[in-house]
Amino acid sequence: MNLRKLSVLAIAALLVTGISGVSAIHATARTATPTTTLLSTSLTNLITSLINNLGDDTFSTIDLTTLVNSLTAPTPLVSSSSAASALHYMPTMTAPASSGTSTQHYGPYASSSGDSGTCGPDWATDTFDRHFTVFQNKDDGSLLVVEQFKAGSFVTTAGPSPGACQNGPSTATVAGGITGSMHGYFVIPLPAGESQDSFDPHCNGDTSTDVGCDTTTFINTHFSPSCYPGTCGVTTFFFHYAAGGQGLIMNEWKNASADRGGNSGDIRSAN
Repeated sequence: MNLRKLSVLAIAALLVTGISGVSAIHATARTATPTTTLLSTSLTNLITSLINNLGDDTFSTIDLTTLVNSLTAPTPLVSSSSAASALHYMPTMTAPASSGTSTQHYGPYASSSGDSGTCGPDWATDTFDRHFTVFQNKDDGSLLVVEQFKAGSFVTTAGPSPGACQNGPSTATVAGGITGSMHGYFVIPLPAGESQDSFDPHCNGDTSTDVGCDTTTFINTHFSPSCYPGTCGVTTFFFHYAAGGQGLIMNEWKNASADRGGNSGDIRSAN
């Protein structure tokens, strides 16, 4: 895991001072449309700060539980270089019990989903591992879930390219059978009044199974009352798709919420 983008002291300061005290991918190209307005909280500020410091791609794949638990240590962190020149960050002492946030990790859950583009129909089938990290503010009990889509790949279905209609109607297409990689994340703040009533390690906390895992299943079987997607929708998201060769004239697409820069690029075979 490459953490060279990570400014240790900057993020440590943010965490120490700042937090004291769409069901599956299948849907019209993702948009952040929660049905209720969620106030900015210490948790949303924490996640935004982490994303801004790490970058979207690193945030999509990093181990959030280890990162947050390490960086809440009250003393500077030290680093050591591995043979691969990646940096590994370790706290010099254990974080105090009064640290303002706690985390729980769930997954990986092997999943797949149809993936619709900006023109509507599915442009690909995605395969990936879902990881859920639950953040809780110890002071006020507020909750936030980050879902990461790791180790992802896709195979295209012939038809409109994923980004064809992001700037209006277009005849751009992608050929069938194109393969590539993908990763991404959802940020899902939970509204006041939500409580975690299951700590089952499976995706489905009611049946203790992982079959058919999706965002709706995880949230609505681990938290009460059921809120996804009605009152706890995705507020921030980012997905990055890349493919090489295979006759493509555009080979990278970013599908993101407005606060992450919006959509750009395409996976395109012809104009």
